[in-house]
Amino acid sequence: MSICVRCYISGQVQGVFFRASALEQAQMLGIVGHAKNMGDGRVEVLACGDDLAIEALKRWLQHGPPNAKVTEVECTEVEVEEPRGFTTL
Repeated sequence: MSICVRCYISGQVQGVFFRASALEQAQMLGIVGHAKNMGDGRVEVLACGDDLAIEALKRWLQHGPPNAKVTEVECTEVEVEEPRGFTTL
């Protein structure tokens, strides 16, 4: 079953290739959606895929790429039209 979650990642997550790394992880897991920088310094990730892939991505979001310092991840299941592919905005 496919689900969609919107996650907000806080900490040192901008300027450390978080979005590009999230794109790479999502593509490896077969997840569609997007990653974008927020004006408040967080990164938003919208991810749609099967339950196991989403759980794997959520685990990855807890630490992100090597230079990130994640302090908090908040994910909520959402109902959205499933995007095609995964993009960085």
